[in-house]
Amino acid sequence: MEKVLKPMSGYLALVISLALFIASAYLFITGTSSENLTNVILAIVCFVIFFFFIKGLMIIQPNHSRVLNFFGKYVGTVKDNGLFFINPLYSSQKISLRSENLQGQTLKVNDKMGNPIEIAVVIVWKVGDTYKAAFDVERYGDFVKMQSEAAVRHLAMSFPYDNLEDDHAPITLREGGDKINSILEQELTDRLSKAGIIIQEARISHLAYASEIAGAMLQRQQATAIVAARTKIVEGAVGMVDLALKKLSEENIVELDDERKAAMVSNLMVVLCGEKAATPIVNAGTLYN
Repeated sequence: MEKVLKPMSGYLALVISLALFIASAYLFITGTSSENLTNVILAIVCFVIFFFFIKGLMIIQPNHSRVLNFFGKYVGTVKDNGLFFINPLYSSQKISLRSENLQGQTLKVNDKMGNPIEIAVVIVWKVGDTYKAAFDVERYGDFVKMQSEAAVRHLAMSFPYDNLEDDHAPITLREGGDKINSILEQELTDRLSKAGIIIQEARISHLAYASEIAGAMLQRQQATAIVAARTKIVEGAVGMVDLALKKLSEENIVELDDERKAAMVSNLMVVLCGEKAATPIVNAGTLYN
């Protein structure tokens, strides 16, 4: 478990180390010039102490941290920014706390219906627990990339691309929107929590049928759209014909027998459902000639 440390300020240690360095240089010069062995020994001692203080100084930039170890034992994590002094025997590991973008590569996978599709995501993540990132996984950056790819593949295989083949699908990859993104974020959080990673945002950046079936699927979508449009046109035409017959009957404009009604319905359906504008023909005789 992560343990946050509050080390002492390093400014006093910096002043002491500079003073020791100056004293060491002065004693060494005076000792060698006057052949005073005591000054030389004191110079060496001052330099060793100077090296001890310098090694204990640590600078932490904003949104960075240091994980400290003492001969293989985890001591704690420093997340404050500035100059600090720690035990010189501690070893440290730098871990960034900044948010990072991961642009996943375009993957070719099969959706729930078995159709090959191409999918890619953009993920915003950062380290939340430095202990897990440093010790529970090997190279947490690579761990994020591999587990993100696995999560995207699992997402694509769990839902159909659209509802052309599964009319009762409650969620599809193409129309799922924020709900699909929420499922993806939860999937990534579950997989990356063991590395102490926080998922801030995950979005699908690319989604399409694979090239080998893209043309066929486009034709299928166009055919479905045409059928739906024609259905609406026919429904509207039937309603208009019914309205016309009722108005003619209610207002006693003309009396039509069944044969004339059939002819009128046929003509109106042709006019209303035709793709092109109908060309009128003037009948100089009767409806039967």
